[in-house]
Amino acid sequence: MLKKVKVDRATGMVLGHDVTKIVPGEFKGPAFRRGHVISEADIPELLNIGKEHVYVMELGEDEVHEEEAARRIARAIGGTGIETSEPREGRVNLKAKIIGLLRIDRRLLKKINSDGEVIVVTRHNNTVCYDGMMVAATKIIPLFTGETRVRKVEQICQDGGKVVEVLPFIKKEVGVVITGNEVFKGRIEDKFGAVMGKKIGALGSVIIDQTIVPDDAGVIARAINGMRDKGSTAIVVCGGLSIDPDDVTAEGVKKSGAKIISYGAPVMPGAMFLFAMLGDIPVLGAPACVIYNQATIFDLILPRVLAGERIRRQDIADLGHGGLCLNCEKCSFPVCPFGK
Repeated sequence: MLKKVKVDRATGMVLGHDVTKIVPGEFKGPAFRRGHVISEADIPELLNIGKEHVYVMELGEDEVHEEEAARRIARAIGGTGIETSEPREGRVNLKAKIIGLLRIDRRLLKKINSDGEVIVVTRHNNTVCYDGMMVAATKIIPLFTGETRVRKVEQICQDGGKVVEVLPFIKKEVGVVITGNEVFKGRIEDKFGAVMGKKIGALGSVIIDQTIVPDDAGVIARAINGMRDKGSTAIVVCGGLSIDPDDVTAEGVKKSGAKIISYGAPVMPGAMFLFAMLGDIPVLGAPACVIYNQATIFDLILPRVLAGERIRRQDIADLGHGGLCLNCEKCSFPVCPFGK
């Protein structure tokens, strides 16, 4: 257990918790760490930061200190692609150790947080992560808790799985088909190619071939199948997805033999997005907004495809909650509500 003692009587005792010092606008952190043996010289500093009493450590056999509890909970909840920090002020951070897609089991997260003494906080599900990015943190509310409470969290994860994981991106060889008579005939310059190269490359995949075709469903279908035959493991078809009579990309995708999972999505920008499967090859139909907007539905679905997720119609329907972009003057995506 932790025993509360007056600071002026704590000399020689072992501090049972981090003591935080705050200097507004300058510093916030531990002035003394758990395990520190309090000396006579420490007493003025403790009093100066408002500590007239401290807890010294006298733990019973069935009690777990906040730092050890946080370590164990972090190990229990963290899965693939996760590394944990050392405790600081009773908190352990979980960080991504690879580039990938953050997956949160929200059902287990809620179950653990319903305990009352245990806290697990995370970033949003499906966040794109990079090496070293903090994705979650955990601690307990009191300075110590019962062994049974920590074991309960460990058992929840043992039975139900990990709460926090980072799924590695699978390197895809992407074929890009750009549609439009105006581009095919050279009336305007293609803008899709550069955008696709940047977005796909940033997630570790590569474009192996790119072609521009006219607004002809049969030609589009042959181009899609041609990308498959060249070894593409994902195909992106750009443009021609509006309801205008000359826009026949969706028809071309269907003629290629691909099964259309969804044509149209409750996301703005990106309402005319198309998703299909050509056998085991995902086909993403990118509407024109991808050229003009920094963040669209394409940026929400592409990472999930590259993480190996099989996209269902329901997955796209679920994007309606949070799928409204606010078109901020200065875009801060992904640090914004879009897609959350």
